[in-house]
Amino acid sequence: MEILFGAATGVLVFLFSYCLLGGLYTVNQNERAVVTHFGKAERTGKATTLDLPVAAQLRPEEKERYVYPQIRVIGPGGPYLRLPWQRVYKTSVAIQTMNVAYDPDLRDANQQGSILEAVTKDQLNIGITGQIRYQVCEQNLYAYFFGVKRPIAHVIGYFVSILRERIANYESAPQQGIEERTLDQANEGLAKVGVSINDLRKNLHDLNLQMDQQCYCSAARYGLVLNSSLITGFNPPEEIESALAAINTAHNEVSSNISLAQANADQRIEQSRRAVEIETNRAEAEVQPLRWMGQQMAELKRSGAQALPAYIRNVRLELFTKARRAILRSKS
Repeated sequence: MEILFGAATGVLVFLFSYCLLGGLYTVNQNERAVVTHFGKAERTGKATTLDLPVAAQLRPEEKERYVYPQIRVIGPGGPYLRLPWQRVYKTSVAIQTMNVAYDPDLRDANQQGSILEAVTKDQLNIGITGQIRYQVCEQNLYAYFFGVKRPIAHVIGYFVSILRERIANYESAPQQGIEERTLDQANEGLAKVGVSINDLRKNLHDLNLQMDQQCYCSAARYGLVLNSSLITGFNPPEEIESALAAINTAHNEVSSNISLAQANADQRIEQSRRAVEIETNRAEAEVQPLRWMGQQMAELKRSGAQALPAYIRNVRLELFTKARRAILRSKS
């Protein structure tokens, strides 16, 4: 009896110590947890990540590679009891911000995580500054916890590789309208010289949108959602800053001259159009009385043989009233 009592007491002491040392756990409001039983997470049926909307952007070969099961996710609350053969994985699902030049593997890389280097299409080495906003995908926690060893490093490397590829092959969107097309044709020579960094600076919003679209599938790959990328600046090397300033100045002068010439041409075209309208109206005004007189003569002719002589007599009388002198021809 004493042996049973001692064993029961020992079990109770073990359970009490186990609970004090970590058998109980809670999940905060901005956290999600996954519990494994002997190293295996609890599945929710046969559903996989391919059944989720985040997998729609995966290519066919990627759908065969990134197939992760759906697992049970523990939401905020507690306390929960963790059994000795169980292990709890917790992570924050809040949106986090990271410098675009941050390297989780090498903290001193990219000038200590401050500026990311890249090469433009005209072989110009530039420094990129900006931020990335990301959060853990609650629908694909299996990929985050068990798919890759360091998901943050994978996602940062994935983002940086896509960003460098986009910068190396970036081309501004085609302009619409006659004025823009004329300007592009006139500045074709400058474009061949290479002003790609100016294109990047003018189209930061477009580049950020392209990065968001390209990185949408990271949730299905690594369990991390890239909410948005905010590239804030492109810094050229100091030794070519003056050359870029001279190119920008020449480009602005050419654009200004073309705009002025086009404005003068438009003004002259408008003046010519107005002059044609004025002369047309003047000719119409001179022709209109003749048309009215022809119409009146035709009406008089239709009225009878006596109408035309009467009309001529009335016209003569009116002329006599206006004349100062009247000369009559003698019948003899």
